[in-house]
Amino acid sequence: MGQFRQISTFVEVVARGSLSAAARAEGIAPAMIGRRLDALEARLGVKLLQRTTRKLALTDEGAAFLEDCQRILGELEVAESAVAERSARASGHLLVSAPAGFGRQHVAPLLPSFLAEHQDVTVNLNLNDRVVDVVGEGVDVAIRIASLSDSSLIGVKLADNQRVLVASPAYLKRHGIPETLADLARHNCLAISSEGSQRGWTFRDNGKLVTLKVAGNMVCNDGEVLHDWALAGKGLAWRSMWEVGTEIEAGTLCTVLDRFAAPGNDIYAVFAQRRHLPLRIRAFVDFLRRTYAQPDYWRA
Repeated sequence: MGQFRQISTFVEVVARGSLSAAARAEGIAPAMIGRRLDALEARLGVKLLQRTTRKLALTDEGAAFLEDCQRILGELEVAESAVAERSARASGHLLVSAPAGFGRQHVAPLLPSFLAEHQDVTVNLNLNDRVVDVVGEGVDVAIRIASLSDSSLIGVKLADNQRVLVASPAYLKRHGIPETLADLARHNCLAISSEGSQRGWTFRDNGKLVTLKVAGNMVCNDGEVLHDWALAGKGLAWRSMWEVGTEIEAGTLCTVLDRFAAPGNDIYAVFAQRRHLPLRIRAFVDFLRRTYAQPDYWRA
């Protein structure tokens, strides 16, 4: 119990921005909050927060630990809701946000099955590629393919996701297979653009993450278009496994430079911190997690 209280206090302090604000929320003295943080850092043997009289700042170790704590607390909240509300019926309106491409392929097709299980729930699915303001826009659940950076939100991991560099067999036959990152300079790289700027491709080289600006004769702000261009043999594309896994298995796309693959941007359900998680949110998050965990789902 003491260890859990220390972890929840750490997350609350970061979310509220100060020891005194966290103490007011819990109705205790700030000194008690400070002792819990001291005990947590002593137990872990690392400094999590740089504390001054005016501000708090996460250390590198604290930032990494915060992400794990948020995930654990989010999953615990979902589990507690599942037990406490097992006999209740989910009801009400659910506003869900998801990236456009992922939402079309892996959220929208699942909604009929979810609503068949929970007939008192209605869903508004909003597909767009910007990072929505979950609290400000009243979003119940946002699907994100990235690590959680907002300490005011709870993230529950839904599935693993890996980024891979792919091309069609026909393209590789014509232009050769790149063996090093430097080889990308002589290939047609189909890059995604956002708000007028081209995004880089991230790889792991000699244990370090590197982001490369690549060049090609076509860019687009829609990942599905890049996917189609790669299938048509127009060049190399850096895509997520959720998008290209089926084609890789079928042999219509091939991965290259696999030894330089960077850590994946995993798939999360993100929602606002609240004292009581509505059953409709818990049910939806649990439904997605169960569906994505099925062994054959990503190969279907």
